[in-house]
Amino acid sequence: MLLLAAAFLVAFVLLLYMVSPLISPKPLALPGAHVVVTGGSSGIGKCIAIECYKQGAFITLVARNEDKLLQAKKEIEKHSINDKQVVLCISVDVSQDYSQVENVIKQAQEKLGPVDMLVNCAGMSLAGKFEDLEVSTFERLMSVNYLGSVYPSRAVITTMKERRVGRVVFVSSQAGQLGLFGFTAYSPSKFAIRGLAEALQMEVKPYNVYVTVAYPPDTDTPGFAEENKTKPLETRLISETTSVCKPEQVAKQIVKDAIQGNFNSSIGSDGYMLSSLTCGMAPVTSITEGLQQVVTMGLFRTIALFYLGSFDSIVRRCMMQRAKSEIADKTA
Repeated sequence: MLLLAAAFLVAFVLLLYMVSPLISPKPLALPGAHVVVTGGSSGIGKCIAIECYKQGAFITLVARNEDKLLQAKKEIEKHSINDKQVVLCISVDVSQDYSQVENVIKQAQEKLGPVDMLVNCAGMSLAGKFEDLEVSTFERLMSVNYLGSVYPSRAVITTMKERRVGRVVFVSSQAGQLGLFGFTAYSPSKFAIRGLAEALQMEVKPYNVYVTVAYPPDTDTPGFAEENKTKPLETRLISETTSVCKPEQVAKQIVKDAIQGNFNSSIGSDGYMLSSLTCGMAPVTSITEGLQQVVTMGLFRTIALFYLGSFDSIVRRCMMQRAKSEIADKTA
C-alpha cells in the first residue's frame, strides 16, 4: 500500500512538472526591448540596467542626481553587445509628482519605444527605534518606497495592457516579508509594495502582463551603507546573522525572474524560506511552485521559530546591557 502511495505521489509530481511549462508565461525577449529602471544610478538598479544591457536591451535610467546618472550611463555603455543600443538618462524624483513622472515616461517612449519592462528600484531606508524616529521619516519612506513605485507603474501599465506584453518589477526587501527591530518606518513601506503587486497582478495577468516582486537581503550598496549609519545595535546584530550579498548577484536573479514572469524573486536559502513562509495568497507562476510551498511550509515554520527566538534574545540582551550601563553611570 505504501509503495502504491509513493508511486502515485511520484507520478503526480512528474505530471505537474510536465504541465507547468504549459501554464507558465512566455519568457520576455530582452534583445531590442525597452527597459526603464528607476533608481538606476547606483546599487541594485544600476546592476539591473547593466544586466539587461548585456542582453541587448535599450535602457532608460531614471533617478534624481544627474551627475550620478551620467556616470552610470558611461559604466553601462561599456557592456553593449551592438552599436544600436542606447542608454537614455532622465533626472526626476519619482515620488513627488505623478504628472512629472508620466511626462518622463512619455519622453522615454517617444525616443526608445513602448516600455517592455519597468523595474522600480528607487528607494531608501532609515533605521531607528519607533519613538526616536521623526514622524516625517515615516511619511518620507512611504512616499519614496511606495508612491515611488506606484507612479512609474501607473504611467506604463495602460500601454502594456494595450500591447498585451510587459513586465513590472517591484524591489521590496526581506524587511518587506518580516518586521524587524528598528524598521518600523522602513518595513511597512516595503510590505505595502507586496500588496500593490498582488492586486496589480490579478488585474493585468489576462493581458499577458506579469508582475515580479523582489525581496533582496542586505546588499552591498550605497543605500545599505547609509542605512548602517542609523541602525540601532539590535538591528545591526540581527542583520549580522546573515551575509551581505553583492548587487550583481541580486540583479542577475531579479532579471532572470522578471524575464520568466515569476511573481516572486528571492536570493539564497534564507530568501527561499522566507518567500515560502510568507506566500499566503500570492500568485504562483507554476503548479510545481505551489506544490513546493505546500510541502515545505511546516518545516520552514519550525526553522523560523528558532530565528525569531534568536532575534528576541538579541533584543533582550541589548536591553539588559543598556540597563546595566545606565545603573553604572548613575552610581559612578
